[in-house]
Amino acid sequence: MNVDGTVAVVTGAGGGIGAALGRRLVEGGARVVLADLQAEKVAAVADELCALRDGSAIGVAADVSATEDIERIVATATEAFGPVDLYAANAGVGGGIGLDVDEREWQLALDVNVLAHVRAARVLVPGWLERGSGYFLSTASAAGLLTQIGSPTYSVSKHGAVAFAEWLAITYGDRGVKVSCLCPMGVNTDMLNGGAESDDEVARRAAQAVTDAGGVLEPLEVADIVLAAVDEERFLVLPHPEVLTFWQRKTGDYDRWLAGMRRYQESLA
Repeated sequence: MNVDGTVAVVTGAGGGIGAALGRRLVEGGARVVLADLQAEKVAAVADELCALRDGSAIGVAADVSATEDIERIVATATEAFGPVDLYAANAGVGGGIGLDVDEREWQLALDVNVLAHVRAARVLVPGWLERGSGYFLSTASAAGLLTQIGSPTYSVSKHGAVAFAEWLAITYGDRGVKVSCLCPMGVNTDMLNGGAESDDEVARRAAQAVTDAGGVLEPLEVADIVLAAVDEERFLVLPHPEVLTFWQRKTGDYDRWLAGMRRYQESLA
């Protein structure tokens, strides 16, 4: 998909990868609605993008895991710019550590990291099928292909995000709905940095497991890679190419990979 002239929605756009995606989309000629729980941050990002190109972005404060808020975001985009062509389900939350994670944390991770994608697809896909085109961009994680040491909620929810993106691509890919799934490792965002600076030793090790496995990229670097993948309509987006090697090792010999991950976990202690 050539993003020039398209209408896009980006969630989790108050900073990090979401704000970077919004910038690259606007620079590429798209008009964008940015959504985030943090009203001041997303408004500031929208102002920055409108300074690049007047009237190119709108910031909306919303809970993007709630169907009614997704409908409001899509309606805002449609009224201001026209039908939504691309929806970047980028909002995400980190995860609790260990087996005793509170069930409310489990529900939050599932709501934001997986069910927000499902609810957005329910809102958008019927219209895309009628139009014969639409693009769903899912931000998952390398943890969705591999795992996240320390956090069961993050690992499980990101696996779910990958699985749902796969299902969308298989079910609707021949009917005009394109899907890409972003699976980065370390990116210089508040989520990663918050783990690295945590008072919880296990949380710090979980962040270290990410940063030691590969380089930490800047959000705009990731956004450039994503936009190239969207242009090619490529499903799997791996800003860290070593993730493919790790995933191939996992699928080639699962037991050996599990043993290697246990050794890696022990090395972080």
